[in-house]
Amino acid sequence: MDRAPLLFIILLGVPSILTSSKSSLPPSCHSEIYCYGKLLKTVQMAQIFPDSKTFVDMKMKQNSAKTLKLFDDLMKKTGDKPSTEDLKQFVEGNFEAAGSEFEEWTPSDWHTEPRFLEKIEDKALKQWAEDLHNLWKLLGRKMKADVYANPKLYSIIPVPNPVIVPGGRFREFYYWDSYWIVRGLLLSEMYHTVEGMLNNFVSIVDRYGFIPNGGRVYYLMRSQPPLFIPMVDSYLEATNDTSFLEKNIKTLEKEFLFWLKERSVVVNKNNRNYTLCRYQDSSAGPRPESYREDVESAQFIKGENKDWFYSELKTAAETGLDFSTRWFINEKGENEGTLINIKAKSIIPVDLNAIIYWNARLLSKFCKMLNRTKEAAVYEKISNNWLEAVDAVLWHPEVGAWLDYDLINKKERDYFYPSNLAPLWTRCYPSEKKSEYADKVVKYLMKRKVFENPGGVPSSQEHSGEQWDYPNAWPPHQYIVIKGLENANTTDTKHLAFQLAERWVQSNYQAYLKDNAMYEKYDATVVGRGGGGGEYEVQLGFGWTNGVILELLARYGRRLYKNRSEVMPENAMNSAITYSTSHIGPIFTLLLAFSASLTAGCIGAIVYSKR
Repeated sequence: MDRAPLLFIILLGVPSILTSSKSSLPPSCHSEIYCYGKLLKTVQMAQIFPDSKTFVDMKMKQNSAKTLKLFDDLMKKTGDKPSTEDLKQFVEGNFEAAGSEFEEWTPSDWHTEPRFLEKIEDKALKQWAEDLHNLWKLLGRKMKADVYANPKLYSIIPVPNPVIVPGGRFREFYYWDSYWIVRGLLLSEMYHTVEGMLNNFVSIVDRYGFIPNGGRVYYLMRSQPPLFIPMVDSYLEATNDTSFLEKNIKTLEKEFLFWLKERSVVVNKNNRNYTLCRYQDSSAGPRPESYREDVESAQFIKGENKDWFYSELKTAAETGLDFSTRWFINEKGENEGTLINIKAKSIIPVDLNAIIYWNARLLSKFCKMLNRTKEAAVYEKISNNWLEAVDAVLWHPEVGAWLDYDLINKKERDYFYPSNLAPLWTRCYPSEKKSEYADKVVKYLMKRKVFENPGGVPSSQEHSGEQWDYPNAWPPHQYIVIKGLENANTTDTKHLAFQLAERWVQSNYQAYLKDNAMYEKYDATVVGRGGGGGEYEVQLGFGWTNGVILELLARYGRRLYKNRSEVMPENAMNSAITYSTSHIGPIFTLLLAFSASLTAGCIGAIVYSKR
């Protein structure tokens, strides 16, 4: 059968996937050690380690059958009531330390002087960029031969090539993190390392039909924002390696079709049906890597409802934003509440659908490059349909932004999240309306007072204590907003993009000078402070943080200085403000004045070199 008609059939036959009415769900994976069972529950609930992820990342010293037998012996010996010390001894005797699956590795394509460094004018910032370029060596991981010889002794998923990991507790690949890691590696001209990581994803899709949340078996029932195809596009732009594309195009299609078939839902708006995507896990039990935390969160939930609650938690984890009020729907249909109010399966996310559109557009582009004209036409049709759906369901001109959609209450969710701007990043809007939409977005950002935060764009404006809420600011959100404003390509949006990039560079560099570290998240309210909240301590590393900063330095490096007034005299700065006033009005003038004073007070401090 011709592939193009087959794809049309698949698209037109996409099911409306609603919350299942089944009474049971499968476990996160088939391992009775790492995903479900009495051993996992007993060890995790004893809180032997401060971080629940530690145990499920440990290697078994013997096969699972023998390990389970030894555990049964322990339970019989202790009358099913082993002490914490009993369990510590059991774990120490039968498991190796987390991280033991890796060996020392230095990327063969790392070199000292990538060309992007030439784009950075300031010496202190350039030295910082060199430091971050060096960090790739520390974040590299290569699996030992034993992982391939005895994969069932490990929770890690074997992949054929070394990877660059986020850092800290995250010792394996993570799906959406890898997009920004890949872009940073490409700036560092580490093309072979990137090709290896992409081939890892190819092998994963070939084995499992999709890319999981991360490189552990306990992630095998959930994914993350689908950025594999954009990673390939970034690689092709840097290398023009069309042989890679020709060899792997079917795998790219396979991963995309997973999202269409397994994560789609029909939304009716103004008596028209539109197909869009949402996140959805369908497995039972707590997250193995956060077992105790999930059990405690579910303590007031009874019976089978616990598994549905656990599945909602894992769905929120699939979004990459675990956790946030963005996924809360309380009895009033609002985003207030606690984790008990998570309804992530019932929300149509702006950013996911902007990415799905992007995937379809890129697949059409790839097929044209390979002279696969029928397939190219199919993916172009899918992208056009998706754009129409995003515009009809998620764009709200009266608000001036795209908004998530609540399937339960059948209404938009009018709360600020950086993801509301994601269609600017992926260009998921009618091209003829770009200027109109860009103007509305600028006004929306002003009205929401997003720029009152000197340390970056906050993940929300809700004070919930969750790590993806205020006051935390995350690298991918900064990138999505900055890149989106740049893509809009108006005078106003380009200026805003630079202002936001400057602030983010300031905050990251200030923290680096103070702590000699890059964090996974930062405090939007204080320049140079790491973020907080969530289930674990703020992590160092950090893969996507490095990638975003390297790209901002490469893009804006000729305009970032340790003291901006040295390069732009005060009268010139005032002239720039006056110029902008005549174009965009008094509200934006206040922003520019605030930014100018912020710059004068902070840039010198944050880019001074301690060397």
